[in-house]
Amino acid sequence: RTMAAAPRSFSAAEVRSRCAEGACLVRCRRRLYDLSSFVRLHPGGEQLLRRRAGTDVSDALDGPPHRHSANARRWLEQYYVGEMESGDEQVPPGPWLGGNRGCRESVGCSRTGVSRDLVDWQKPLLWQVGYLGEKYDEWVHQPVDRPIRLFHSDILEYLSKTAWYVVFIVWAPVVLYLSWVSYTSLAQGNTRLFSSFTTEYSIPVHKYYFPFIFLLGMFLWSLLEYLIHRFVFHMKPPASNYYLITLHFLLHGQHHKSPFDSSRLVFPPVPASLVMGFFYGILKLMLPEVLGLSVFVGGLCGYVIYDMMHYYLHYGSPKKGTYLYGLKAYHVKHHFEHQKSGFGISTRFWDHPFRTLIPEETFEKED
Repeated sequence: RTMAAAPRSFSAAEVRSRCAEGACLVRCRRRLYDLSSFVRLHPGGEQLLRRRAGTDVSDALDGPPHRHSANARRWLEQYYVGEMESGDEQVPPGPWLGGNRGCRESVGCSRTGVSRDLVDWQKPLLWQVGYLGEKYDEWVHQPVDRPIRLFHSDILEYLSKTAWYVVFIVWAPVVLYLSWVSYTSLAQGNTRLFSSFTTEYSIPVHKYYFPFIFLLGMFLWSLLEYLIHRFVFHMKPPASNYYLITLHFLLHGQHHKSPFDSSRLVFPPVPASLVMGFFYGILKLMLPEVLGLSVFVGGLCGYVIYDMMHYYLHYGSPKKGTYLYGLKAYHVKHHFEHQKSGFGISTRFWDHPFRTLIPEETFEKED
């Protein structure tokens, strides 16, 4: 059994030099963390994190400018790079290195680093997670910053991942085409509501109604998005059911385990097309064909906006004070602290009537 390498020692001068070159190093007492790869993804914004470069973050973990969850503290340990040389942690505060402000062990400055994981990350995870049993729910909600491989098969693995722009390239032309088909079909004047029940009192659907039907589809999608996210993606599979645990991880657990795996932030087109076909079939059974298509294309547009928004909330850097800035912080809270609430992604609207809104008091103002 190989022995773990001793932590590397860093001098104050070396930390100062690396920060001056653009690195983002922070420390907690003597422990040093390199957040350079995470700086753009930080929910508080890149500028906020860079202002802390080289500083002691012990107080920031448990107090102003915002309180960090236990998962955020564990997350920090992934970037541990070594220890400050003895005595250098007492260097007076400066623009590159802050003074020691009483780092407490409870804050999360663990001396043991990240604990050994319950799975073998060198092998596909999908067939491993089902064996975690009662440990699965806690494990899947402790996020890590590393890519996930699901399948042994390279083909299945390829189909399970996609770049964010592929969703827009594939589905935006479909939305435009189906919108044109829906509008021109309604313009023929042959579409009527309730015609299957009565011809005398059926209601004609004019082409001018198309924008409102389209918006109705987007509205229904936002509700469907919330319901799926809450009741399907966040179901708690029975600890004794290997297959339900595996299904949960495939559908959404993988995203909570590795929330910054850029290849798994949007729905791949092949499985997405199967799901969309299912919902179109339901609308076709419930409504006249053209009307069902009009609702469907609005919902499809809502889905594209949702997926683009979801990617941006993880990888974008919205300007402080904007709607997207608040939505990004809201979604990060869902991932790191409030996994049983905050299910809205493109909008927080449905969290209000369903009483799953993340409490406002958890969002403390930044300096």
